[in-house]
Amino acid sequence: MLGEYRIEGRRASEIAASVERAIGAGELQPGEVLPPLRELAVYLEVNPNTVASAYRTLRDRGVIETAGRRGSRVRPRPASTSREALRVEAPPGVRDASDGNPDPALLPPLEAALAEAAARSARRPTLYGAPAVDEDLEALARAAFLRDGVPEAPIAVTSGSLDAIERVLAAHLRPGDTVAVEDPGWGSLLDLIPALGLRPAPVAVDDEGPLPEQLAQALRDGARAVVITDRAQNPTGAAVSRARATELRALLAGHPGVLLIEDDHGHGIVDVPLHPLSGATDHWALVRSTAKAYGPDLRLAVLTGDTVTVDRVRGRQLLGPGWVSHLLQDTAAHLWRTSAIDPKRVAASYGRRRDALIRALAERGVRARGRSGMNVWVSVPDETGAVARLLHAGWAVAPGARFRMHSPPGVRITVSGLTDDDIAPVADAVATATGVGEARRYE
Repeated sequence: MLGEYRIEGRRASEIAASVERAIGAGELQPGEVLPPLRELAVYLEVNPNTVASAYRTLRDRGVIETAGRRGSRVRPRPASTSREALRVEAPPGVRDASDGNPDPALLPPLEAALAEAAARSARRPTLYGAPAVDEDLEALARAAFLRDGVPEAPIAVTSGSLDAIERVLAAHLRPGDTVAVEDPGWGSLLDLIPALGLRPAPVAVDDEGPLPEQLAQALRDGARAVVITDRAQNPTGAAVSRARATELRALLAGHPGVLLIEDDHGHGIVDVPLHPLSGATDHWALVRSTAKAYGPDLRLAVLTGDTVTVDRVRGRQLLGPGWVSHLLQDTAAHLWRTSAIDPKRVAASYGRRRDALIRALAERGVRARGRSGMNVWVSVPDETGAVARLLHAGWAVAPGARFRMHSPPGVRITVSGLTDDDIAPVADAVATATGVGEARRYE
């Protein structure tokens, strides 16, 4: 049974633990089919309900997946294995265009903001029982949301976008529910969903956001939630246009029970307007992180949404971390209030490098995308080969497997660290790595 490995145990917890040990040790491989429920029950001499309970536990943990009559199998990427492991380490002498980080030169200095936060804490320490959300930050966030057309709603503060999305999903969904996600999309989100015992339903993306027909199919197939990136979509740079937003709002209005989550992590670094979908369904949330505009180490995001959703997030938060540090909240409020960065200048800087690279690639016959944000997505015929050849040429890029489910191969290039003088060499290297440069030489 299953080659050399024998599943063991008399209780459901023991059976589940036996399977997880085997996967961790590499004795059960990704994609390997588990024995039929009744067959394993006979082998272990236990009640079939015991095996069913073990398999259910493994599904809820994101360790295995069940495909009807095709049986249960080890997930292609167990939830314990992060897509971040699919990264390319840049050795000495190789330029790193893979990490997705902002340009440090475009981040604001933090000294004054941190000093003010510390001074406020000295005057008025935050103690148990204090409001979870800083009054100043809440007012700034609410005003910004209203300016962008987001409905007036309560505010919560979380430790970044992923923390917010996890809390909103957990507030409404149960293991086994399906979540419609962008494909290609944010690798951390694609890891999070199975880790919560949820099932991802891929929705293709073009430059204007998720394709309505594919989202409609996911909703018809029973998706209970959908996560959409409004701007600076990772990895493609897509931004939801006004026309696409109108289509998506109309589609979602026909499914009022679906949970809608919008990720606007590009706030502060993009030059395209927000076209929110908020309010198209009964339960919704929109998240804004400080990571790209103020720095990844300022672990904070503001979240707004319908009253039930925000109340559930706040209530569960109280039973865990309690609140996000008011030192961080005060720091973010200072940066926001004093306009520590000029979003137009930041967006223009990223846009200039992004557009220049896309033009240079197009001149060399290479297809690339990047409407907003700091990344360019390049379609390649052979992802592994392209990454390896680029590394040999002195450029580390992110393999598309970190971001893809069913979408075609590609690589992500982060432009944050590129100078004007880098554009042509990068484009030449990509053209050669994808075979386009070689083909043109013989034309």
